[in-house]
Amino acid sequence: SCLIIEFFIQKAKNGESIYMRPIPAMKAMEEAVGRATEMGKPVMFVPGIQDFNEVETIAGINILGHVSKLTAEYDTKLNVPVCKSIVMEAAREICKDSYLQAGRPDLYHNDMVNFLAADQFSYAAGITGYMLREKPAACFYQGKFFAESLLLAETGNSIGAIQIAGTGSSSQIPFFVTACDYTLIGEEFLTASAILSDKPDLKGSIRGQDIIKILVIS
Repeated sequence: SCLIIEFFIQKAKNGESIYMRPIPAMKAMEEAVGRATEMGKPVMFVPGIQDFNEVETIAGINILGHVSKLTAEYDTKLNVPVCKSIVMEAAREICKDSYLQAGRPDLYHNDMVNFLAADQFSYAAGITGYMLREKPAACFYQGKFFAESLLLAETGNSIGAIQIAGTGSSSQIPFFVTACDYTLIGEEFLTASAILSDKPDLKGSIRGQDIIKILVIS
């Protein structure tokens, strides 16, 4: 397994194109940011409630890089509430880099990534309060979630926002599927992170794992 994954990682690093099946939720991200721009409303991105040692948090931050680049290009307000200090610093760095890549470093400011609360439900209450006050037109939930998932998704649904969720938490996927417009389910979430980050080692790893699954099934 290790040899197969390493083989495809090297192929990707050598510049070989790695085909990934298009995922509807990924295509909808630009549409969601565009809608927020047309309506003059902000975009909200929630990277989950776990620290940076969780692979789902890392995947969420990778997707944040893509979303923040879109908000920079469209000159749309972005709000990223977090509940972990390390995640806050990582999110600020990737947003800053995305705004620089988009040629709009002047639009970036540290306050777009803000610490709300370390407690699970205090964090959820702070987010829902912001949603009811500011009414963002697009809400992204990308990371590790627990019982707060339904609170966030239902609040977003009540204000009419386009909602795109992604998580590997199997117990929370039904809530996101029910209340959100698009949901990246399990491995789709990690695959979307690899595609949107455009990192060859991640894309090669995904392809290698797919080949291993085919061999095991066969």
